[in-house]
Amino acid sequence: MLPLDERPVAKLDRAVIFLGPPGSGKGTQAKGLAEKYGIPHLSTGDMLREHVAKGTPLGLMARPLMDHGELVPDSVILRMVAERIERPDCFHGFVFDGFPRTVTQAKYLGELLKQHGLKQPFVIFMVIGTSVLMKRMTGRRICKVCGEIYNIYERPPKVEGMCDIDGGELIHRPDDREEVVGPRLHAYEKQTAPLVVYYRRLGLLCDIDARKSVDEVRQDILQAVGSIRGER
Repeated sequence: MLPLDERPVAKLDRAVIFLGPPGSGKGTQAKGLAEKYGIPHLSTGDMLREHVAKGTPLGLMARPLMDHGELVPDSVILRMVAERIERPDCFHGFVFDGFPRTVTQAKYLGELLKQHGLKQPFVIFMVIGTSVLMKRMTGRRICKVCGEIYNIYERPPKVEGMCDIDGGELIHRPDDREEVVGPRLHAYEKQTAPLVVYYRRLGLLCDIDARKSVDEVRQDILQAVGSIRGER
């Protein structure tokens, strides 16, 4: 039997949604799955930046809010999402990372998918404990020169504070400090809990153990997605 990575891949014909707290690896896994199936990896942040850069009507509405650090309202975000999934590259499915964020957005997305003849979404929930996340995020160090990422707990550099590749200084970003990470995780849990319950009740949620290595998590995700397609 061919390894999962070497088997021919059929079209998904559905949306795959990744839910998970900061530091769970959902961004990395979402991009990898999109590449595997040859479908777009979508994020509302990218959509906002594209509309602002092109000066579209939606971009003109969003820009002053973004410039002042204010949240862009659902009415604008949902219109951007609707416009994006109408493009031809989304006809056979796509991967969402960071959307939906609320049950209202989830219901709207469900209606959009029906309108476009896509199957019900497959929702991957990256399950990981707070203590593990704290280590992952507060232990992260990034090379100022090449951007290589280390972790002082899980993947430390050979020489403390120095990149193995180019000897560049490793920095600890302000966003990765405990006093910032804690509130971020709390806000995520409060916001996302109803969404997890919503998708679980619909029978669309698949729990993935995000404590494993990147490669192990990827294999678990590929097997889960393959199972809904009847792949063997």
